[in-house]
Amino acid sequence: MSREHPSSTAAHRAEAVAARVEKRWAYISVGLILLLIAVMIYSGLHSAAQPPSRVETIDPATLHLSGEFTENNLGTTLQPDGSAVVRVVAQIYSFTPQCILVPAQTPLTFRATSSDVVHGFLVYDTNINTMVEPGFVSTFRYQFDKPGDHLMPCHEFCGTGHEGMWARVKVIEKSEYMKLAAAGRGNSCVQR
Repeated sequence: MSREHPSSTAAHRAEAVAARVEKRWAYISVGLILLLIAVMIYSGLHSAAQPPSRVETIDPATLHLSGEFTENNLGTTLQPDGSAVVRVVAQIYSFTPQCILVPAQTPLTFRATSSDVVHGFLVYDTNINTMVEPGFVSTFRYQFDKPGDHLMPCHEFCGTGHEGMWARVKVIEKSEYMKLAAAGRGNSCVQR
C-alpha cells in the first residue's frame, strides 16, 4: 500500500491554488483589454474618427488675401455677446501676431491656421495645446482667470529655425482691455 507523502499533497494544493489565481488574472486582463478596445471603437465612431479642429478647411495659399485671417483681422476681437475671438496665423518661424493681448475672465475662442507647414500651438500654464495644420482651422476655447504673461512656443518641429518660433499671450484686466478696445488698440500688444 502506497501512501502519499504529506508534503506532496500540500504541493498539489498549492499548484491548484496558483492555477486558479493565474486563470482569474488572465480573465481580468483579457476583460480590461476588451474594455479598452470597446472604448477606442466608441470614441472613434462618436468623434467621427477626426479631431473637431479638422472640420473647417481654408486655402493656405490665399488666407492672407481675404477673409478672417487677413492681417488687420489677426489678434483679439470682441464679440457682441461679450466673448472674444483670437485669430492667429503660424508660418515658418513666427506667429502673427507675435504678442496676443486678451482680457481676463472673458470666454475666448482661439482660431489658428498655418500658411505653410504643421506647427504646434501651446500656451504655458494652460491646457491650450493643439496642432496647427495648413488647410485647416484649429478652434478651441479657453478663459484666463487672472492677468499674466504666458509663453506660446511652437512645439511641432517645423524646420531649422523651429527653436526660435514663439510668441506670447498677455492677459490684462477686463476693464483695461475694454478701454484699449474702445480706442481701437485691443488687437495685439504691439498696438498698446
